[in-house]
This record gives sequence, C-alpha cells and structure tokens, in this order.
Amino acid sequence: MTNLLWPGDDRADDLMTDAALLEAMIAVEQAWLHVIVAAGIAPPEAACQLTGVLTAEDIAAVGAAAEDTGNPIVALTTELRRRLPAVPAQWLHRGLTSQDTLDTALAVSVRDVADRLRQQLAGHVSKLTDVVADHRSTAMTARTLTQHAVPTTFGMKAATWLRAILDAADALPALNLPAQIGGAAGTMAAATELARLRGVPGDPATVATDLAAGTADTLGLTAVPAWHTNRSPITRAGDALVACTDAWGRIAADVLTLSRPEIGELSEDPDGGRGGSSTMPHKHNPVLSVLIRRAAITAPPLAGTLHTAAALNNDERADGAWHAEWETLRVLARRTVIAGSHCTDLLDGLRINVDRMRANIGTGINAEQQAIADLAEAVPSPHYYGTAEPVIDAALKRAHSFIAGRQ
Repeated sequence: MTNLLWPGDDRADDLMTDAALLEAMIAVEQAWLHVIVAAGIAPPEAACQLTGVLTAEDIAAVGAAAEDTGNPIVALTTELRRRLPAVPAQWLHRGLTSQDTLDTALAVSVRDVADRLRQQLAGHVSKLTDVVADHRSTAMTARTLTQHAVPTTFGMKAATWLRAILDAADALPALNLPAQIGGAAGTMAAATELARLRGVPGDPATVATDLAAGTADTLGLTAVPAWHTNRSPITRAGDALVACTDAWGRIAADVLTLSRPEIGELSEDPDGGRGGSSTMPHKHNPVLSVLIRRAAITAPPLAGTLHTAAALNNDERADGAWHAEWETLRVLARRTVIAGSHCTDLLDGLRINVDRMRANIGTGINAEQQAIADLAEAVPSPHYYGTAEPVIDAALKRAHSFIAGRQ
C-alpha cells in the first residue's frame, strides 16, 4: 500500500490490505466447507477449491457491493456462488454468518501481524541488551521536568527502554485472536440443525461445536465459544498493539530530546540519508523518532475506539459498534508494524555520544547527594547511582531469558 499522509506505510507490506483480507475471508469459507463435507453434513461433491476463484481484481466490485449490506461478506459469497459449480455453491457458507467469516478473517490477519511484531521486538531486545551492557557505567545527567536532576548512567536509561520492550513482547499473546464461529446469533443453530437433519452420528450440538473447532484448527487458530458480542479478544489485541507503540514512543521521545544540538548526547544515523529539509541544507532532523512518536500519539485513541465499540455492543450483533472495529483495527495494526520497523532502523543506527554525556554533567546535579552526606555527617560516595546496577542486572537477566526462550 501507499499512503502519502502516513510516510512509511509500505513497510507494513501486504499485512491487512484488502487483498490479504480477501484471501483470509476465502480461507475461512474454505475451512468451513472442508469440515462440513468431512463431517458428512455436506455431500462429497460439495468439496471445492476456493483459492483463485476470486482475485485482487474483484476487490473493487466486492467493496462497492458491500455498501448494500453493511459488510463485504454477502457480496463475497454471492460472487463466489456465481462462479462455483452448483453443489459447492449451494453449500458454501451454510451454517456460518457474515460475522463468523469477517471476525475469523481478521483473526487470521492479526496473527500475521503478531508474527511480524515478534520478529521486530526480538531484534530490539537483542540490540538493547548490547547497549545496556556496553553503557552500564556511562555517566550522564538524569533529567526531571526537563531540568538536570541527579547523576545516572546511559545503561540505566537504556535498561528502562529494554524493560518496556520486554513488557510489549509479554503482551503479544493477546494478539492471537481465536476463531469466531457462532452462526446467526451465536448459538450455531443452523449447523446443529444440519447435523440433526443430515443424520450425522452423535449429539448434534457436539457435532456443531466440533465443526467450529475443526475450522479453527484448519486456520491455525484457537477454538473458543462464540465471542460475537464479547469483544474482549479485539480489545486485548488493541491493547497489545498500543503496548508496542508505547515502548517505541518512549525511546523516540528520549532520542528527540537528547539529539537537540544544545544537548547532543544521542543522534540518529547521519549516514542514513534521512532528515533533510526542503529549505535548510544544514538540517539533520531525527525523522525516524518523529515518525515513531506520531504512531505512539495516534495509537491509544484507536485502541480507545475498540474499547468504546466493545462497550456499546448490543443484542446478538451490534448495530454499528461491530462495524467500527474493522478499519480501526486494520489501521492500528499496520501503523504498529510500521513503527516497529522504524524503531529497528533507529536502534540500528543510533549514535551515542559518550563525550557529550560526560560534558553535560554539571556540578549542580550533586546537590541532593551533598545534602544527604551533610545529614549523615559523612563524605559523599564517589558515585551516586543508587540501585542502577541491580536494575540493569535484572533487565539484562530478563532479556537473556527472553532471547533463550526464542532459540
């Protein structure tokens, strides 16, 4: 995709694009058709390969027709049936409802996003582990409310970044959305009735439940009872995405402040070809940090929309709240992946100016230490880093455990 007003949009590749979502929707229909044929609900001749029946060239037509029904699934299944042989066309989508196909397709798509984010965060953990270890004793000034506070080390600051990245990685399991198979009102009534009328052995309700589980397994998703109006899977996913942008935004905020020329303690890669100005040749703007911060600012309101939609779900399918989720989740997911890619480039090219950190340490930052020494009637210690060392050790231990767990 290309978005002139969201520079870097192409970094998300085809994740959750219309083409990817169309493919995921068809995969859901394919998985369901497969399980109802295998269970003996649909006749063997209903088995059919749906892949390739519709292509990216059909997206515009499906999208235009979606306005008539409020979602793209009716148009999708109508077009599929038009192109399929009679028996597969008759059995396509039987026992499902539009929400099943759309929610489950979103689950498949978000899973792919989660895979990308896991790779990104793993790279960030690895890079920051080295930074923390290398600079655990690099002295610098801590700043509170924009002013010099007390001494710290850059290793301590980077350990704070690292812990936030690890927290974001811990939240990623929430992005593994389950399949949503509930039928017209969450009761799987049609599938249960078909199992009974077609004489499938066993309790019809159990057969229907097994069909949902089989569909989830085919798609590589987990099977849970229908969550059609319990939108906690969606809100958990949104929160996990925001945990990522929060962590990256924290790093970007520090880089933006500490790369100011009058501070100069950090800077983005000067050889990256980025940061130019349209009129000022001398400028080297920290553009990666700017773009990351952009995502960190806009992500929480998107997650807030998902929570609002969840709270306003009503009846057995919400009238507008469900619909509000789709594009919101897509935009949030893509922007998170883009920000993660930008953060990878930022950390890979980050310049750490140890000399400027040392030069910026003013005598005033020892005022608290001296006050404590005066109170104790003793000579101040040579360093005033408090618990920085054990905090750094704990962060590194956690990071090493995370890295080992991925091997």
